[in-house]
Amino acid sequence: MQAPAFSTVAEFLKPITWFPPMWAFSCGVVSSGKPFADHAMLIIWGVLLAGPWVCASSQAVNDWFDRHVDAINEPQRPIPSGRMPGRWGLYIAVLWSLLSLAWAWPLGSWGFAATCLGLLLSWAYSAPPIRLKNNGWWGNSACALSYEGLAWVTGAAVMLGGALPSDKTMLLALLFSFGAHGIMTLNDFKAIEGDRQMGVRSLPVQLGAMRAAKVSAVLMLAPQLIVLALLLFWDKSSYAVAIGALMIGQIILLRDFLKRPIEKALFYSGFGVPLLVSGMMVASFSVNSLGIES
Repeated sequence: MQAPAFSTVAEFLKPITWFPPMWAFSCGVVSSGKPFADHAMLIIWGVLLAGPWVCASSQAVNDWFDRHVDAINEPQRPIPSGRMPGRWGLYIAVLWSLLSLAWAWPLGSWGFAATCLGLLLSWAYSAPPIRLKNNGWWGNSACALSYEGLAWVTGAAVMLGGALPSDKTMLLALLFSFGAHGIMTLNDFKAIEGDRQMGVRSLPVQLGAMRAAKVSAVLMLAPQLIVLALLLFWDKSSYAVAIGALMIGQIILLRDFLKRPIEKALFYSGFGVPLLVSGMMVASFSVNSLGIES
């Protein structure tokens, strides 16, 4: 059987999806308070692990086990279009998972354990019999924890030589993971029909588009409001103001999304979500400035 073209494999691994965990890992690096110059190779190694390896693995796993759903929702993708023939999708998913583990080994016990957990969640999300994706509450939680919280904590822990990050760092990572749950829901609006036919109970399928949009908005905004309050409590008012300004921008954009969630979900992902993730980095610098990790 002929191997797929390199361009097809690259499309299959979805580079556009690598940004969130790479960004979250970088947030952990910043929150550690450690000098970047002294750990440059470690940072580059970890960012590559989070994106081109672990995230790419999860995308390959998801596309293999979603091939029947994609045949309805997105038939142009590599597997349903026939450009990724036979079981090549599965072979790449397994190979990339193993390569991710090999890449993680030099990062020490924290980096390797986090990689194992991230890969476990990615396979549990997509593969039967667990297939967390079949329920939007569980599936989105697994993605949010892996892409944001786990990557953030791992970035901090690796910079700290394997030590557990501070309570403040852990709390911020957890809060933004809740926000990421709402972000994950945005991806489900484009696939409602196929998900319904194939028994995937995403939040838009379970709740309807309008209610799912409201839940997504609350999950994105509420954690940021808590972060803002925490920053004020930690006497970091300038950072709190920055978070507040970013939230105002999101609220303005959310008005259109909440009126027409199916049509505007992609638009909000492109313009509203960057404001949220910018707040993640603001929060990271706030922890850095406290000097609590050193």
